Amino acid sequence: MLKGASALKTQNLVLDILSMTPEMIAIPGGSVSMRDDRHKRQWQVDIAPFLMGSTLVTQELYAHVMGSNPATFKGAQRPVENVSWYDAIGFCNSLSAMNGLEAAYVVGSDPDNVTLVEGADGYRLPSDAERQYAGLGGQLKPLYGEIDEIAWFALNSSQQTHDVRQKAPNAFGLYDMVGNVWEWCFDLYDPEEYGTYRIFRGGGWNDPERHCLLTNRRRSHPTYAIDDLGFRLARSI
Repeated sequence: MLKGASALKTQNLVLDILSMTPEMIAIPGGSVSMRDDRHKRQWQVDIAPFLMGSTLVTQELYAHVMGSNPATFKGAQRPVENVSWYDAIGFCNSLSAMNGLEAAYVVGSDPDNVTLVEGADGYRLPSDAERQYAGLGGQLKPLYGEIDEIAWFALNSSQQTHDVRQKAPNAFGLYDMVGNVWEWCFDLYDPEEYGTYRIFRGGGWNDPERHCLLTNRRRSHPTYAIDDLGFRLARSI
C-alpha cells in the first residue's frame, strides 16, 4: 500500500507540474540578422525549428520544481525572478527529469563547464539568436506592437512585475517578449572580453521603452540574480 500511495503521489506531482508548464509553441525555422555594436559587425544565423514557452517561467512552476521561490514580487502567476543563469540551467534539467525527458545540459564539476546536449528533447534556455528570432515573430521591427499594449515597462508597471499573459502576444503567440523581466539566454556574450558572462534579453519592468526592444541584449556573470531577470523555456525538435 505504501508503494502504491507513493507512486500515486509522484504521478499527481508530475501531472501538477505538467499543468503549470507553459504551452510550448512551435517556432518555424528561418534566419535572423544579428549585430554586435561593440565590434561593429553583423551576421546571419539560420534557425532550425524549435519549441518555445508561450510565457515566462512562473513562480508557481519554479517553486514546485525547485522547492523554493526566490522572487521579490510574490505571485503564483508572476514570472520568477532573482534567478541566476546557473539556477535556470538547474531548473531546466530538473523539469526535464520530472517529465521523463533527456537532460539538455551536462554540468561538469566546474559550474562554468555546462555543455548543451545536441538533440536532447529536454527543456533548455533559448540561444541568443533563437530568442531574437522568436521575439520578432516573422517581422523586422524591434517591437511587435505599441509598447503599452505588449509590455510592462517603467511607465506602466508600478515598479513591479505582473502576471504573465496580461499583454498582447506576438505573431507566434509568445507573451512578454519585451518587458516584465529580462530573460537569460544560453550563450556567452563575448568570452575574450567578458569571460563567462551570459546574455539576457527583452527588457524589464524598470526599463524605459528604448531598452525594451527585441534586438537589445545585455550581459552579466552567470551568478547574477536581480528582481527584473527571469527566463523562458525552449526545447529542440
